[in-house]
This record gives sequence, structure tokens and C-alpha cells, in this order.
Amino acid sequence: MPPLGVKKSTKRARQYEHIKKSEKEAGRSEDRAEEIAARAVNKEKARSGESKTSSRSSKRGSSASSRGGRRSGSGPGDRTREQLYNDAKKLGVEGRSKMSKAQLQRAVAGAESEAERVGSAVRLSLSGGARRGRPESPRPPRPRPRSASSGCLW
Repeated sequence: MPPLGVKKSTKRARQYEHIKKSEKEAGRSEDRAEEIAARAVNKEKARSGESKTSSRSSKRGSSASSRGGRRSGSGPGDRTREQLYNDAKKLGVEGRSKMSKAQLQRAVAGAESEAERVGSAVRLSLSGGARRGRPESPRPPRPRPRSASSGCLW
């Protein structure tokens, strides 16, 4: 639901939903994502003259949309502890609730590299021995019963 003063089915409502979705994908909580999206939309409204009142700081500097992410965080070093925790949760890192930010960074980096290594091994095995889009069975083939003429009676 867009912030107050923004009607549904407008450009600003779509912008709000897009920013909120991006923030949630970045690992922020629902409440934090809504807050960031509302602030960004309100600032854009103030810049373009769509709001009745606006502060001087809202009009200063280049807008987020024109900046295109140039001042956003860059790489894993700039992720918050909350984002790192959510990444660790997705990767199945154990003991994450007691870890510091630095420990979470190391654990997530290790788990991501492990996932990439395992993923490339799976891709290799699929490309070499796949039948009908499915990987080969990990079990050896069953022995076939011998014919009665070979002397075996089973």
C-alpha cells in the first residue's frame, strides 16, 4: 500500500512498490523496506513539485532515480548485519544468530563460494551424463537374472 498522499495506480505508487520489492530482495525487513520506499517516493514528489510543502534538503542534490545507484552500497562489505543474517539464513549457515557482523560476512562468503563450487560440479555432472533432462541415478544398475542354461537357478 503506497504512502499517504499517493493514489493507487499512479507512477509514484508503482515506484513505491518497486523500491519496496528491491529493498526486501536486498534483505531488509518488511517494515524497513516500506519506510525506505515511502521516504524515496516522498522525496521524489517534493523534487518534482507534486507535494504542497517540501524541505530544502528534499530539493538539494540529484534525485535517486537520476543518480542510478551511484551512491548506494557497493559489494558485500557494505551490507548491514540484518542483510548478512538473512543471506546466512538462505544459505543455511548454522549458529548465525550468535555471530557478529564480521563473522557473518566470513560465513556468508564461505557458504556462497561453497554453493558456487557445488553448483558447478552439479552442472558438470548434468552435462556429461544426463538422460532426458534428469541426472544419472547414484545407484549402480541391478544385476540381471541369468538364463537357465548358464546353471544359475534364480
